Amino acid sequence: MPIASGTRIGPYQIVGPLGTGGMGEVYRARDPRLRRDVAIEVIAPRFAADPGRLRRFEHEALAAAALAHPGIIGVYDVGTLAGSPYLADARDLGRELARLKNQAARGSASVDPLRRANAARRHGSRRRQLVI
Repeated sequence: MPIASGTRIGPYQIVGPLGTGGMGEVYRARDPRLRRDVAIEVIAPRFAADPGRLRRFEHEALAAAALAHPGIIGVYDVGTLAGSPYLADARDLGRELARLKNQAARGSASVDPLRRANAARRHGSRRRQLVI
């Protein structure tokens, strides 16, 4: 279900495709209210019809939203587009990744990726969108 540039999903305006996630397609979008870029993952229709996958998607969104750590990509918003759930997150913020890489180069990186992943899993998240 490709989404054309310029399409609005909730308050977000699609800029273009980023790739494919574990359960759907991922798009770069713009939040005009807060003037920031976000990534939107829309669940593929075949997964949206599967109650188990929907529960997993909702569980992971809630778990990721409950975490506040600079090394774990946060969830900004959730919603539905034509019956398919979506979530908006910070996964595409290249500036943040560059900042973390600069910190690592200076020896001031916050926490190693395995510790971040373990913290996320303790809170119930199986999402793979961790900033390294």
